[in-house]
Amino acid sequence: MILSVLIYLVLAAAIVTLSMKLSDYVDLLDKTTDISGAFLGGVMLAAVTSLPELLTTISSVLFVKQPDLVMGNILGSNLFNLTVLGALMVIGVKRFSKGRISVSHRQTVYCISLISAVLLLNLFIKIDFNILSISVISILIMIVYILSVKTMSGAESSGDDEEVHTDLTPKQLFTRFGICSVLLITVSILITYATDRIAVEFDLGRTFAGALLLATATSLPELVSASTLLRKNNVNAMVGDIVGSNLFNFTILVVADIFMLNQSIYAMNQEAVLLLSIGCVSTIAITTAITAKCSKSNALNRWENVLYLLCGIICAAGYPLFLAFSR
Repeated sequence: MILSVLIYLVLAAAIVTLSMKLSDYVDLLDKTTDISGAFLGGVMLAAVTSLPELLTTISSVLFVKQPDLVMGNILGSNLFNLTVLGALMVIGVKRFSKGRISVSHRQTVYCISLISAVLLLNLFIKIDFNILSISVISILIMIVYILSVKTMSGAESSGDDEEVHTDLTPKQLFTRFGICSVLLITVSILITYATDRIAVEFDLGRTFAGALLLATATSLPELVSASTLLRKNNVNAMVGDIVGSNLFNFTILVVADIFMLNQSIYAMNQEAVLLLSIGCVSTIAITTAITAKCSKSNALNRWENVLYLLCGIICAAGYPLFLAFSR
């Protein structure tokens, strides 16, 4: 038992270290190249920091043979990410208020809200329509994701004008970014096995283990990178990383849907329903905050910090509430 926990902690520490390096490289690329900050944070960094969820999902379905881990992993990771963003908004409310973010992030949270609403609707009205054995829900998710990526790739950079000097060329930054990404993939696969062993040895439900251990571990990249970017005053990339990761995570359900032949990935047990319900509330809160942030209305100027704090508190309470009510 102790050995499994130690292995889990070592792998989690490796994820933290790699995530810090990745966020450093993205921040340098954002401030030393003409690439859109929204694209760097919302697509590139979000995709890489979501690789643990992707790899652990594939491992859960194909190797570990425990698809129940998947929904807990994805919904748990998304809720954990929103909790992280909410906590950072509360802690760094002044930086969040003064920072600039791309309008494309507003479209991203709208897309997340749409997918969440469809998943919630599926709880009451079973959507069993498939096209070539792929659920229509999966097809909708991919269409929404592609449209969102197109929006972010065309967005103008909204980062700060802070000048950063580095001896590394853009090519070297991309190369190091790629190496860290590969290492992160390797660690992500290994931590799936460690989580499954802990779930068995401590007699934890696999959905709960997926939401508690696997989702926490695979969300460490978002936690570390977002914290690092906020410390560097790169609010645009920070927000893009979190909301982009959540949107990318939903596409992982599509991958699981393709690999699962005999059952639906969108069938949820009680704990998954709880994750989705709390996640929807947190999604509404963060959508409200980002919409207000992108608004040009002068009426919000006086109360915007209060609004950010309130939305941040709601999001920050999401994951602890799940842990409190799930067992």
